Amino acid sequence: MASGWVEITVDWLEEMQFSGKNTKGGEIIFGSKKEKPGIAPMELLLVGLAGCTGVDVVHILKKKRQPLDDLRLKVRAKTADEHPKVYTKIELTYLIWGKGISEKAVIKAINLSEKKYCSATVMLEKTAEIISKYEINPTG
Repeated sequence: MASGWVEITVDWLEEMQFSGKNTKGGEIIFGSKKEKPGIAPMELLLVGLAGCTGVDVVHILKKKRQPLDDLRLKVRAKTADEHPKVYTKIELTYLIWGKGISEKAVIKAINLSEKKYCSATVMLEKTAEIISKYEINPTG
């Protein structure tokens, strides 16, 4: 595979259920909401977005030696009323746990991720307004 290219294979399993695989052997089952339980393809975009920025934020906070204990991202998205029903607004909420984490470091990590490192954020903000919030919770 040429440099800069990503390759994914998607196989139809049954009804409206599919399997997506990458070249490293990672696999995810997904499909239509109307059929078996699973994540819908458009929801996978949001999972990818949250995963992309989440990896960055963890990496940046750890590099800054912040006492990060846990991170959860909650994502809500609004779609256009007409087809194609692209996302028009995405709300990202970063829930961060760790005793003594610097708010300044959290803000910087989120901004670096969303504006510089996370390709998914940069790509999706071309069609959707992305609003980010964060909550810092000390570990019990």
